[in-house]
Amino acid sequence: MSKKRDLKKQIQESEKEIIALEQKRNRSQSSLLEAQLNNETPNASDVEYFKLYSNLIKLERENLRQLNQELDKLKK
Repeated sequence: MSKKRDLKKQIQESEKEIIALEQKRNRSQSSLLEAQLNNETPNASDVEYFKLYSNLIKLERENLRQLNQELDKLKK
């Protein structure tokens, strides 16, 4: 039972982390979009932040999938 509870807690934390990372990525994405709309070259740091947060989100989603799979196995 404790393992299930721990997994559920980790899943919640992972979901919160994904939301926080997506918010950070949205900030750099809006800067990139603004530069595109103004026909300007985007700031290199905004591009790097966007790539970084996108990769972190991808990793966290993979972690979330694994946690959900483990929880599903325990439910069976």
